[in-house]
Amino acid sequence: MTDTYRHKGLRKRLVDALRKRGIADEAVLAAIDAVPRHFFLDKAFEEHAYEDKPFPIGHEQTISQPYTVAYMTALLEVKRGERVLEIGTGSGYQAAVLAAMGARVFTVERQEALYLHARALLAETGFSSVRCFFKDGARGLPEYAPYHKIIVTAGAPVVPEPLKEQLAVGGLLIIPVGEDVQYMYRIERLSETEYKEEVLDAFRFVPFLEGVQKKKGDKA
Repeated sequence: MTDTYRHKGLRKRLVDALRKRGIADEAVLAAIDAVPRHFFLDKAFEEHAYEDKPFPIGHEQTISQPYTVAYMTALLEVKRGERVLEIGTGSGYQAAVLAAMGARVFTVERQEALYLHARALLAETGFSSVRCFFKDGARGLPEYAPYHKIIVTAGAPVVPEPLKEQLAVGGLLIIPVGEDVQYMYRIERLSETEYKEEVLDAFRFVPFLEGVQKKKGDKA
């Protein structure tokens, strides 16, 4: 895999476009500038990797468009050294952006084929600090909780309670909620029993599914 001057130039252009669309968090923009998105796409889409579009990654999943990644990451307010749980590894791109910001990333994927591919790809592209897990994301990852931040990259019909419970007090959960169209929820844990919810912009995500999908198509 190579990251050419042309790729870097296209990334700079993408960052400028994101800034014009209202992404103001310079740490997020720097991470998007640092992570070669074309590494996380099928070769067929490499020429279009720095367009602000989602692309299929197989198994009825997509890599989110860069604006969505930047928008959600900015809402997280990630600080270096924070423990961040991602639900829905997908291609591994969002996890790489979080790692580039200095987060300690734990990422969960329910599709075994995607999990295996993303885990290998993250290690190969210099993001070996990201810890990948093949699990049911609806249950979170309680064995490493609590987390300063949690990000969900699929549209959930409701907010899974285990994710709220795995937030540290003062932590933030960013999750798209809804059926056909999802609204971005930003949930802050105020105390052991209190949460504050903000409902923000509308997006479209692949659906949040429970359970795991084995590589050979056997459900578990």
